[in-house]
Amino acid sequence: MARLHTVPTRLQQVPSRLATVNQDSWRAGKQGSTARGYGYRWQQYRLRYLAQHPLCVMCEAEGRVEAAVVVDHVVPHEGEQQLFWSASNHQALCKACHDGTKQRQEAADRASGRATTGSLRASGGTRSTTASRPGMGRSKVGAVSKS
Repeated sequence: MARLHTVPTRLQQVPSRLATVNQDSWRAGKQGSTARGYGYRWQQYRLRYLAQHPLCVMCEAEGRVEAAVVVDHVVPHEGEQQLFWSASNHQALCKACHDGTKQRQEAADRASGRATTGSLRASGGTRSTTASRPGMGRSKVGAVSKS
């Protein structure tokens, strides 16, 4: 009886197309969302914020009504806690605007070297946001307790 021979594989290893976190990023080494600051305290704050701001500000600016599900940082905080918790740096967005429009705008800003989607300025002891692009700004929001 003849012996069976193993046929060598012709498949090649395909490199991953998934984006990885830049090793120089503030997120490097922080595996989960809790390690990046989005733990229980943030989840409770997020629920309160969305209850107070139920509509997507980007959709509203375009005359559409869409429920917000994401509390977005207008100016990326990059791990800076004061900016992370600043209520004037938050905006309510729907998932489509957060994952699409906002991400494309931030990528374009990074590529061009502009300050990302806005700048913070002092205003009577509070922080307010002035957006550099239409639809990215929002009205000034009062301070929210961090507890």
